[in-house]
Amino acid sequence: MNQKRLAVFAVILTILVTACIQQPPEENISPTTPEPSSPPPETTAPETTPPETPSETEAPTETPPPTQPQPEPGDKMDLWDMKTGPHLRGANIWQRRVYPELDGPTFMGTDYIGPPSTQEDFYKLASLGCNYVNISHPGLFTEKPPYELDERVQDHLDRLLAMIEKADMFAVISFRTGPGRSEFTFVSEDLGDWFDESYLNDSVWQDKEAQDAWVAMWEYTANYYKDNPIVAGFDLMVEPNSNETGSHYLYDYLDIWDPEEFYSEYGGSLYDWNQLYARIITAISSVDPHTPILVGGNGYSSIEWLPYVKVVKDDRVVYMIHQYAPGQYAFQQPNSQKCSYPGLCDVNRDGQKEQLDRSWLEELLSIIDEFTSRYRVPVAVNEFGVSRWVPGAAEFMDDEMGLFEEKGINNALWEWQVWEPFSEKVNHLNFLFGPDSRNTTEVPNELKDVITKYWSYNIVRPSTFHSNPEIYTSESSLSPDVLLNPFSYWLSRNPRLNWEIIEGNSNELETMYDKWAILLTTVTYSVYNYLVFIFAI
Repeated sequence: MNQKRLAVFAVILTILVTACIQQPPEENISPTTPEPSSPPPETTAPETTPPETPSETEAPTETPPPTQPQPEPGDKMDLWDMKTGPHLRGANIWQRRVYPELDGPTFMGTDYIGPPSTQEDFYKLASLGCNYVNISHPGLFTEKPPYELDERVQDHLDRLLAMIEKADMFAVISFRTGPGRSEFTFVSEDLGDWFDESYLNDSVWQDKEAQDAWVAMWEYTANYYKDNPIVAGFDLMVEPNSNETGSHYLYDYLDIWDPEEFYSEYGGSLYDWNQLYARIITAISSVDPHTPILVGGNGYSSIEWLPYVKVVKDDRVVYMIHQYAPGQYAFQQPNSQKCSYPGLCDVNRDGQKEQLDRSWLEELLSIIDEFTSRYRVPVAVNEFGVSRWVPGAAEFMDDEMGLFEEKGINNALWEWQVWEPFSEKVNHLNFLFGPDSRNTTEVPNELKDVITKYWSYNIVRPSTFHSNPEIYTSESSLSPDVLLNPFSYWLSRNPRLNWEIIEGNSNELETMYDKWAILLTTVTYSVYNYLVFIFAI
């Protein structure tokens, strides 16, 4: 039986290899869109019959070369399908408005928004295997009334998306700030250290006008970006936190961390993120019924608050969490490390140490299992991470990302940051720098190896994403993404070549892509199907 299988396989492989080395007919490999300046191929008329001369008023009719049919764009919700996923594995970039009086001349860069990101930064990220950037970014409207479009923020986001598209990655637009909410809500505990009260703004949690403007901001944003092919989702608010800050850190501080307690007292009020996000979804759907919408819960979108998110009747919503638990382990300082992984750790802050290992993580993430089972909705993790120097960081990340794989959860780690003046000072989650807290340059390290191992599973990219129901079947023994476009799989293993094709800098490579993409895709897919058939005999 084994000899039979090998014989059949050898014959098939010989045929396929022969097909690969033969030049395909020219008429079958013409580019989809002919160059306007290129004339059609000339033909020689028979000498016995002189060609007719067209009249001076009639232009000769040119027959355009045949074009290849274009696949339909894919349904972006398929990217978030947990049954066939994960399909998106990536990283966050973080940016905010620059305040020269606080930041100085270089720390955040010199632009209106910083820290800066360059095209090379995104090329490098893509070369590591990443196919998804979560853009943690200021909202398009001003933070203070009159709430209106901030064109400089919009222009900056446009440039970011263009660079990410050029690197052939998807993007999720996540708004950190907007009407009645400033960036300083995330660092309010530092009030008085490096900024004063005038920078605080959490009025969105008590100001109806600000909430109306937040709804209007997202309606405008969705309408503006709805046709952008790389935008895989809209994240409505990064880490809602009314449970802590209230409407003002100094004068309306709630500091409630028990979801039951919070919703029993403030459910249905302006403090309740559930009522605001539902309004935003209604507004977005009125202008864009297609782009996925990402929603995290209150409590900074921690997993404990996920069960308290009120699920809406909209099949384009992806619910998500930010996963940094246990913080007692993940955010240890270099000179004060009391937990290791795996090992004992006081994860509940009750003075009792528990075993922290893969089983602990599995139990924590079971909250997602219960939520998806109950509501039949997808869940993603679009922030997670661990300080690079904590004991066992690589093993911790390996277990966590492995669980994401098992559950089909898209994920984006925090963060991708290579602006040197910033990363020299803020780098505890920068996986490029290795476990030595004193090091601020890229070095080989185990944590990076773990992360890029999982990123290497990425196949689907904007350039290859199209509608094909067959790729989203759980029966496949390969990743569904491989079946989406085997040529993309080959390119993903050759990132430098991929960059050349994306950039269009090499005529030779462009010609190769035009002539061989369809053939190579067909051959690769055929080999896979024949192998499945042979070993099923």
